[in-house]
Amino acid sequence: MTRTRTTPPRPLDIEALFPELAAHRGTTTRLHPRPGTPTRHDSSVGGPLLWPADEAWPTCTEEHRRNKGRRIGDIREERRIHAAAHDRALTDEERDRLTTLQRRHKLPDIGDTHPVPLLALAQLYARDVPDLPAPPGHDLLQVLWCPFESHGLPPTPGVHLRWRDSEAAMDAVLTNPPLPPVVGYEGLVPEPCVLHPEPGVVEYEWPELLGEDLQLRIEEWEEELWESEEDGGESLSYDADFAVAAGWKVGGYAYWGVTGPHPMVCSCGTDMELLLAIRPSEHGGAASWIPLEDRVLAPTHVSVGRVGTLNLFVCPADPAHGHRTSLQG
Repeated sequence: MTRTRTTPPRPLDIEALFPELAAHRGTTTRLHPRPGTPTRHDSSVGGPLLWPADEAWPTCTEEHRRNKGRRIGDIREERRIHAAAHDRALTDEERDRLTTLQRRHKLPDIGDTHPVPLLALAQLYARDVPDLPAPPGHDLLQVLWCPFESHGLPPTPGVHLRWRDSEAAMDAVLTNPPLPPVVGYEGLVPEPCVLHPEPGVVEYEWPELLGEDLQLRIEEWEEELWESEEDGGESLSYDADFAVAAGWKVGGYAYWGVTGPHPMVCSCGTDMELLLAIRPSEHGGAASWIPLEDRVLAPTHVSVGRVGTLNLFVCPADPAHGHRTSLQG
C-alpha cells in the first residue's frame, strides 16, 4: 500500500510524567478512511464487497418500523450539493432541491418484519490490517448493518459480520447487491472511502480503568494545565490526547465516554476484545490526532446515534463466536 496517513507524535511523553501508564499502553491500527473509489478487492468503508454471486445477501427481519425514511440516492445528492458549495452560499435552486431531497418517504406496504437488505459498511483485508483477528483460513472481514437504528437499548443499527477466504470468493462475484428502499437515518449511509491503515499507533486505556491513585494524579495534572491555559498554556487532557486513538480503528482499547467501562463477555465465558471502533471524526475532540497529511475530519459521513462511537467486540478465543456492540454517544 502506498497510501499514507501519519498520526502526529503525542504532545508530550505522558509516561515520563506517569510511569505506571506503561502497564496500560497498547497499540491500534487507525484506518484513516478517505473519499475515493475502492473496488471489491480493496479494504474500504462504504465500498463494494467481495461477495459470492451464489450467496444470499443478508437482510434484517427483526421486528421494528422500516416503512418510512430517506432514499439513499437523495442522501448522496444532498452531500454532493453541500460539498460543491462548501466555500460559497447555497443558491436558491440548491436550497429548493435540498428541501426536496430531505423529505422522508412512507412505504405503507412494508411491514415491521419485512426483509430489509443490509447496507455494506466496511471491508477489511488482513493484508492491510495486521491487527485483524481473522479466524484460521480467513483473511477478509465484511461488516454490514441494518439501515435503521432500532436494535437494542440505546437504539443502534443491527450489525452483521461475515468472515471469509477471499481466494474462495474470487470466481463469480455479486455486482449489484440489493439496497433498502429507504433508510432510517442518513448517518448510516457511508460514503465510499479508501483506507490508509496506520498500524502501531500508541494509545492508553480509558481513565476509569486506571488505578484510583493514578487517576487522581492525572486529574490534578489536568487541573494544573487548565489553570495554565488561562495564562496562555497548552490545552491537553489525558482522555482526549492520550487515551484511545481517535477515528475508525481496529484493535486496541475501547472508548467509554458515556457509560463508563463495563464487561463485554462472550457466550463461551471469554472476555471479549475490541474489533472495530466506528467513530464520527478523525479528531475525537482533540486536534492532536489529526493526521499530518490532511484535515479531512469526517470523510465517511457515518454517525451512529448522531455523534456516537460504536464499539464492536469479538471473542479472542474464536472471532466466529457472536459479537457484541456498545454505543457511546
